[in-house]
Amino acid sequence: MDDYNHERNEDQQRSSDPQQEPRTVNNYETETAPSEPMYRTQSTPPPPPPELPKRRGGFLPALFGAVLGGLLVWLLMYTVGGSDANKTAGTVKESGSSEQVSVDIDSDLTGVVEKSTDAVVGITNLQRGQDFWSQSETPQAIGTGSGVLYKKENGKAYIVTNHHVVEDAEELEVTLDDGTKIQGKLIGSDVWTDLAVVEIDDKDITSTMEFGDSDALKRGETVIAIGNPLGLGFSGSVTVGVVSGKDRSIPIDINKDGSIDWQADVLQTDAAINPGNSGGALINMAGQLIGINSMKITEETVEGIGLAIPINLALPVIEQLEETGEVNRPTMGVSLLDLRNIPVQQQSVLKLPEDVKNGVVVTEVFRNTPAQTAGVEKYDTIVEMDGKPIEDMVTLRKHLYNEKKVGDSMTMKVYRDGKAVTIDMVLKDGNSF
Repeated sequence: MDDYNHERNEDQQRSSDPQQEPRTVNNYETETAPSEPMYRTQSTPPPPPPELPKRRGGFLPALFGAVLGGLLVWLLMYTVGGSDANKTAGTVKESGSSEQVSVDIDSDLTGVVEKSTDAVVGITNLQRGQDFWSQSETPQAIGTGSGVLYKKENGKAYIVTNHHVVEDAEELEVTLDDGTKIQGKLIGSDVWTDLAVVEIDDKDITSTMEFGDSDALKRGETVIAIGNPLGLGFSGSVTVGVVSGKDRSIPIDINKDGSIDWQADVLQTDAAINPGNSGGALINMAGQLIGINSMKITEETVEGIGLAIPINLALPVIEQLEETGEVNRPTMGVSLLDLRNIPVQQQSVLKLPEDVKNGVVVTEVFRNTPAQTAGVEKYDTIVEMDGKPIEDMVTLRKHLYNEKKVGDSMTMKVYRDGKAVTIDMVLKDGNSF
């Protein structure tokens, strides 16, 4: 039982299908060939130029011109080609009348991509729909996204992806980098962190990706995004960028009711991330998974702000989903409302001190819950948890979900009838009551 307004709408959120994805991208156009050729040919050849009169010249001027011309050609070739000591970027080979140029390139990037792409897959969300031809209910693709193979064990392989990629799926189809399609099974997903784990048979799996350390990343460090932007037609696409920022907090409206439900902690990168990249890999130059690509900012004035879930935050969620199919978070057993959303006229009922402007109001206490056991009452206004200020439901949830575990003790400061009250409680799993 989650501590948020229970009128939460369970509508499907961010689909990774370009036509369903709420995070839009700018349209692009392809240029067609002009209707008329750029160059026209003449129907008849042009007349020959008039014959110039012949001139007589001496031997010495001709010799001087030849020497000067040869010197200029030598200087030009030396300047362009450089000395042998400077020819580290490539070599030039003459072959007949043409030149064949071979250039040495930095192979680190291509090597990292080559060893990583097999571990990135496509995921198709299939839901029942009416087939046009047979008029029967058949699985139809609602959206496509990406996923990362991170583990093989006991004949099974495990994929981490986004919750919004697999949400409401009746069937999942996993497409490997070589085009092989395998039926996937959803093990569990978590709406708050936007993560999910999918299981497949490991018969055709050749490689998995190891986890890196997202805390060790530095701004400006090169990162690579691999996924399927705009669907499987662009599968295995690679974009390169840098870590633009760490520890970004992005407001998320999970139930699409116009109110912020969560602050997602993400990495910022300028590597291109588009619909279909969701759930794909953000890797470092060691080929390690350091983030799960999740979203991007698509305002008209914004360019190059992609966001990924840091792998260090994702790991505990991945492990719980793999083991139990869900994330067991501590809850109090109450229904809440932000103080700032209560009209001023109604706030008078709470009898709060004038300096209390932020907090969370308890609107209901459920039976047989930690809150009821601890003595929490309706209309208590929570302003602190474990000495940390609570301004709204987002900060309350982040303290519960990120700082506390099931079975932990917690101390709250609340205002009740205008007086400060301290409450101690032991947190429990919401599924236990």
